[in-house]
Amino acid sequence: MDLESVFHKNPIKEESWKHVLVLAYQSLGVVYGDLSTSPLFVYKSAFAEDIEHSDTNEEIFGVLSFVFWTLTLIPLFKYVFIVLRADDNGEGGTFALYSLLCRHARVSLMPNTQLADEDLTQYTMDGTAATNKRNVGSSLKSLLEKYRVLQRVLLVLALIGTCMVIGDGVLTPAISVFSAISGLELSMSKEQHKYVEVPVACVVLLFLFALQHYGTHRIGSLFAPVVLTWLICISSIGIYNIIHWNPHVYQALSPYYMFKFLKKTQSGGWKSLGGILLCITGSEAMFADLGHFSQLSIQIAFTFLVYPSLILAYMGQAAYLSKHHSLESDYRIGFYVSVPVKLRWPVLAIAILQAVVGSQAIITGTFSIIKQCSSLGCFPKVKIVHTSSKIHGQIYIPEINWSLMLLCLAVTIGFRDTKRLGNAAGLAVIAVMLVTTCLMSLVIVLCWHKSGWVAICFLLFFGSIEALYFSASLIKFREGAWVPIALSLIFLLIMYVWHYGTVMKYEFDVQNKVAINWLLGLGPTLGIVRVKGIGLIHTELVAGIPAIFSHFVTNLPAFHQVVIFLCIKSVPVPHVAPRERFLVGRIGPKEYRLYRCIARYGYRDVHKDDMEFENDLICSIAEFIRSDISEYSSGLGSFEDDTKMTVVAASSSNSDGVKISEDNQDNNSQIEGTSSELKEVKPPKKVKKRVRFVVPDSPQMNMDTRAELLELTEAKEAGMAFIMSHSYVRAKRGSSWIKRVVINYGYDFLRRNSRGPTYALSLPHASTLEVGMIYHV
Repeated sequence: MDLESVFHKNPIKEESWKHVLVLAYQSLGVVYGDLSTSPLFVYKSAFAEDIEHSDTNEEIFGVLSFVFWTLTLIPLFKYVFIVLRADDNGEGGTFALYSLLCRHARVSLMPNTQLADEDLTQYTMDGTAATNKRNVGSSLKSLLEKYRVLQRVLLVLALIGTCMVIGDGVLTPAISVFSAISGLELSMSKEQHKYVEVPVACVVLLFLFALQHYGTHRIGSLFAPVVLTWLICISSIGIYNIIHWNPHVYQALSPYYMFKFLKKTQSGGWKSLGGILLCITGSEAMFADLGHFSQLSIQIAFTFLVYPSLILAYMGQAAYLSKHHSLESDYRIGFYVSVPVKLRWPVLAIAILQAVVGSQAIITGTFSIIKQCSSLGCFPKVKIVHTSSKIHGQIYIPEINWSLMLLCLAVTIGFRDTKRLGNAAGLAVIAVMLVTTCLMSLVIVLCWHKSGWVAICFLLFFGSIEALYFSASLIKFREGAWVPIALSLIFLLIMYVWHYGTVMKYEFDVQNKVAINWLLGLGPTLGIVRVKGIGLIHTELVAGIPAIFSHFVTNLPAFHQVVIFLCIKSVPVPHVAPRERFLVGRIGPKEYRLYRCIARYGYRDVHKDDMEFENDLICSIAEFIRSDISEYSSGLGSFEDDTKMTVVAASSSNSDGVKISEDNQDNNSQIEGTSSELKEVKPPKKVKKRVRFVVPDSPQMNMDTRAELLELTEAKEAGMAFIMSHSYVRAKRGSSWIKRVVINYGYDFLRRNSRGPTYALSLPHASTLEVGMIYHV
């Protein structure tokens, strides 16, 4: 079947084969570390309690058959051939699917959306054609847009998948490291091993999390070679075991052995599926880490190296176990027992390194997930450290790192065996896949515009397989599976409370914004003294005047010469091109010197440092003034509509725009240009910072434009003050007790412990003005 003709294929840029193969090699260390670790614990988890290894070999061959078909259907068919094509302009993951749906149907609950966002390059880059209004996709779109409860369900579904990924970030390092350390059991007695295994695992985990602040790029050069060495190691051992112990083990790949397995083991076999599904742990990383590589590189790496290596490894273990039935106990059914004795110590060392690499991948993925949630208003603001200036997306979040470490150590010490750790990790893995399947079925209809039957077939086929594994994991709720559920509920509660409080606060701002007529009645001076300088007022509003401004005007004797209402917002695309970064407009007449600037970022974008952002912001205002041909500048039209804004590129990416130049000289402020030049000479009394706007070739500027640019230059020289509202959100009287608890305690606690805007953190305290306001929502 030609999948390209069935499913929509996004255009992929032309890449040389050499570049694709290099990316495929690099993807081994980032994408497949977790998936490649699974042979350490799959058989041990499957035979932990529910089934026994008998002389007939029906159990071991049945498990092998399940492993083979599970790896073939889920990672290979579902992810490699289908899900990878649902990229969001090259980005993958749960939020990428949700972002796609938000752009093809108005289902986003983010309150500050604008029509101008739909003009972004990446917003419409997918190239989908217009759909027939009578098809299933149009009906489904109308249904989702009509009922807000369905939009909430969709958001909660995306958040559940995200929370399960975070839970996986706790459990995967624990089970990977614990399983690697378990190789020590063959070199000491069981009593000794019991007291050695947990401390050694904890030391390795402490070392792993302590390294995170150095960044992946510092230790990443070892990742791909380690995974490649590990894959060669397990596949070679697998081939040896197949040839030496049971060359006919390939017959167990037949689906008939799955039927025989379930017929003999019945409920025990069904429960053991919770351990078998661990063979696909890490498959979601192929989609989640798509933004770092390309579809073709990930497909090549998995299809031609990872997949055959894993199959050979599982076949080799099954071949060995099929000839060894007199094991001392079930706890000895594992990976290391099938490794030749002379190779066990070298393999143990490689396995520990491989466990660290696999854990590193999921920890880094957890950081990225938290950042995406925070960008889309679904998680409190946290400190984000970019560990690499060259490699996009490599970040470190201290609060999340230490929280993951404590939780990881807690489950390791609390469970002390791979059985319960496997039960917990299995439920987290399969829950994420179920969420991806549900969202993918909507993407097929709404984004790819395929028939509803295609989406139903996709949902039923893969959903039924995953539901079978999910039920087998859920039945072990009391034996460890409760951990990912508890973690997910905690994170889901945090995310939804923060999102709900943020939306309610924004709606309060909208309802209480100041009327433009009030501003016009004050006149250009606003009824107060205008002093030199720039007042930068942070607001969440994308239109209208925030209530905090009227508070300033009515209570302060003086205000700044230039006022900028700054809104930094996230849009449902992975990246916003620098040339589309800023939306700039006026509030009121030209002589008021009031501007609105909206800085737009994608959910994967890296925010600039404070000084570069400040320069880009001022240059965008200057560029807007230079090229302003709006009705406001000519004195025409109504001032009541302040939603008309102009897209202005960031100065760092716009070679034809206004540039800013600063130095410490005893000179005047001036504007330099090739076609026009304006200078104001004043004998200075002291050395001060000189600010210049370098204006490119342009038609002769009129005197009003020159005067406005000079005024902006003088204001920049005088300095900038950052003004922000320190809000206290409270539920209004008459609210339900649930709302009072959520807003007065839950959201307030999260707000007090979250970070402010990143660009405000390094400003001098003398340049920052915080005003307390109480919001009754």
